[in-house]
Amino acid sequence: MQKGFFGSLFDISFSSLITTRVIKVLYVLALIAIALFSLFFIVAAFHSSSGAGFFTLIILAPLGALLYTVYTRVILEFIIVVFRIAEYNGELVALTRQQMGLPAQTGSLAIAGTPTTTPPPATTTPQAAATPPPIPPESTPPPPETAGDDESAS
Repeated sequence: MQKGFFGSLFDISFSSLITTRVIKVLYVLALIAIALFSLFFIVAAFHSSSGAGFFTLIILAPLGALLYTVYTRVILEFIIVVFRIAEYNGELVALTRQQMGLPAQTGSLAIAGTPTTTPPPATTTPQAAATPPPIPPESTPPPPETAGDDESAS
């Protein structure tokens, strides 16, 4: 069961994550900050001289905004991938526990220090473990033929 945003925000056990929910807001805030910084950079360049302002308006500000937008997007995508891996790993652990008949752990993430149960060891009968599998007759090599063996003559 998923908690609400504020339930997850104040969850001191960190069993539910909010990063995947707020990543869009962080990206929009980053885009606004990049746009404001570019505008400030253009105004400062025009205040210095009209030639520098025109150069900044046409080349520097759009290029800088593009580079910072790509950088921000890559960083946020990396963060979201790490958190999705953690979520999917939690789902895989829950499915594995369910298939093995082990008790399900509460929460979407395992908490450090929480004891985990290990799957029971595979049991084999002593007879099955001691008996090697039969070798098919066609896979056994024929006995080597020895010609002129001294021991066979005596």
